[in-house]
Amino acid sequence: VQLMESGGGLVQPGGSLRLSCVVWGFTSSEYFMRWYRQAPGKERELVAGDVVGRTTYADAVKGRFIISRDNAKNTVILQMYDLKSEVKCVYFCNGWGTGGRYWGRGTQVTISS
Repeated sequence: VQLMESGGGLVQPGGSLRLSCVVWGFTSSEYFMRWYRQAPGKERELVAGDVVGRTTYADAVKGRFIISRDNAKNTVILQMYDLKSEVKCVYFCNGWGTGGRYWGRGTQVTISS
Protein backbone atom coordinates (compact mmCIF):
# COMPACT_ATOMS: atom_id res chain seq x y z
CA VAL A 1 0.00 0.00 0.00
CA GLN A 2 1.26 3.46 -0.85
CA LEU A 3 -0.22 6.92 -0.81
CA MET A 4 1.73 9.60 -2.65
CA GLU A 5 0.92 13.27 -2.28
CA SER A 6 1.99 15.91 -4.77
CA GLY A 7 1.21 19.48 -5.72
CA GLY A 8 2.74 21.33 -2.83
CA GLY A 9 5.05 24.28 -3.25
CA LEU A 10 5.49 27.97 -2.66
CA VAL A 11 2.49 30.21 -3.15
CA GLN A 12 1.72 33.84 -2.41
CA PRO A 13 -0.93 34.82 0.12
CA GLY A 14 -4.33 34.58 -1.51
CA GLY A 15 -3.09 32.07 -4.03
CA SER A 16 -4.32 28.59 -4.85
CA LEU A 17 -2.88 25.10 -4.97
CA ARG A 18 -4.20 21.72 -5.97
CA LEU A 19 -2.90 18.75 -4.04
CA SER A 20 -3.25 15.20 -5.29
CA CYS A 21 -3.00 11.89 -3.47
CA VAL A 22 -2.52 8.85 -5.66
CA VAL A 23 -3.32 5.56 -3.97
CA TRP A 24 -1.77 2.16 -4.69
CA GLY A 25 -2.81 -1.04 -2.98
CA PHE A 26 -6.46 -0.38 -2.28
CA THR A 27 -9.46 1.17 -3.97
CA SER A 28 -9.72 4.66 -2.57
CA SER A 29 -13.42 4.89 -3.36
CA GLU A 30 -14.00 2.15 -0.79
CA TYR A 31 -12.12 3.97 1.94
CA PHE A 32 -12.66 7.02 4.07
CA MET A 33 -10.20 9.53 2.67
CA ARG A 34 -8.94 12.58 4.52
CA TRP A 35 -6.39 15.34 4.30
CA TYR A 36 -4.44 16.47 7.33
CA ARG A 37 -1.81 19.12 7.78
CA GLN A 38 0.95 19.76 10.27
CA ALA A 39 2.77 22.99 10.94
CA PRO A 40 6.23 23.02 12.55
CA GLY A 41 5.98 22.37 16.27
CA LYS A 42 2.26 21.67 16.14
CA GLU A 43 0.10 18.59 16.10
CA ARG A 44 -1.30 17.16 12.92
CA GLU A 45 -4.82 18.42 12.31
CA LEU A 46 -7.69 17.27 10.14
CA VAL A 47 -8.36 19.59 7.22
CA ALA A 48 -10.94 17.81 5.08
CA GLY A 49 -12.56 14.43 4.76
CA ASP A 50 -14.71 12.45 2.36
CA VAL A 51 -16.61 9.74 4.15
CA VAL A 52 -18.93 7.77 1.90
CA GLY A 53 -19.52 10.83 -0.24
CA ARG A 54 -20.10 13.17 2.68
CA THR A 55 -17.48 15.87 2.87
CA THR A 56 -16.42 17.66 6.03
CA TYR A 57 -14.01 20.53 6.60
CA ALA A 58 -12.20 22.16 9.44
CA ASP A 59 -13.72 25.52 10.32
CA ALA A 60 -10.49 27.25 9.34
CA VAL A 61 -10.76 26.13 5.72
CA LYS A 62 -14.50 26.02 5.09
CA GLY A 63 -15.40 27.84 1.92
CA ARG A 64 -11.80 27.82 0.70
CA PHE A 65 -10.84 24.15 0.37
CA ILE A 66 -12.57 21.40 -1.59
CA ILE A 67 -11.91 17.68 -1.28
CA SER A 68 -12.87 15.47 -4.18
CA ARG A 69 -12.13 12.09 -5.70
CA ASP A 70 -11.08 10.94 -9.14
CA ASN A 71 -11.97 7.30 -8.85
CA ALA A 72 -10.78 6.46 -12.34
CA LYS A 73 -7.29 7.48 -11.24
CA ASN A 74 -7.62 6.19 -7.66
CA THR A 75 -6.80 9.71 -6.54
CA VAL A 76 -8.03 12.13 -3.92
CA ILE A 77 -7.69 15.84 -4.52
CA LEU A 78 -7.58 18.85 -2.25
CA GLN A 79 -8.21 22.11 -4.06
CA MET A 80 -7.14 25.05 -1.94
CA TYR A 81 -8.09 28.65 -2.58
CA ASP A 82 -7.21 31.89 -0.82
CA LEU A 83 -4.34 30.45 1.12
CA LYS A 84 -3.44 32.67 4.00
CA SER A 85 -3.01 31.50 7.56
CA GLU A 86 -1.49 28.15 6.68
CA VAL A 87 1.96 29.70 6.41
CA LYS A 88 4.02 26.54 6.24
CA CYS A 89 2.48 23.13 6.57
CA VAL A 90 3.01 19.61 5.39
CA TYR A 91 -0.19 18.14 4.00
CA PHE A 92 -0.80 14.44 4.46
CA CYS A 93 -3.24 12.11 2.78
CA ASN A 94 -4.92 9.45 4.88
CA GLY A 95 -6.98 6.44 3.92
CA TRP A 96 -8.98 4.39 6.41
CA GLY A 97 -10.92 1.29 5.57
CA THR A 98 -11.27 -2.43 5.98
CA GLY A 99 -7.61 -3.03 5.23
CA GLY A 100 -6.33 -0.60 7.80
CA ARG A 101 -5.26 3.01 8.09
CA TYR A 102 -2.60 4.40 5.83
CA TRP A 103 -0.66 7.64 5.50
CA GLY A 104 1.30 9.28 2.77
CA ARG A 105 4.62 11.02 3.40
CA GLY A 106 3.22 14.45 2.80
CA THR A 107 3.74 17.41 0.55
CA GLN A 108 4.86 20.79 1.84
CA VAL A 109 2.98 24.02 1.25
CA THR A 110 4.67 27.32 1.99
CA ILE A 111 2.86 30.64 1.82
CA SER A 112 5.09 33.62 1.40
CA SER A 113 5.14 36.89 -0.45
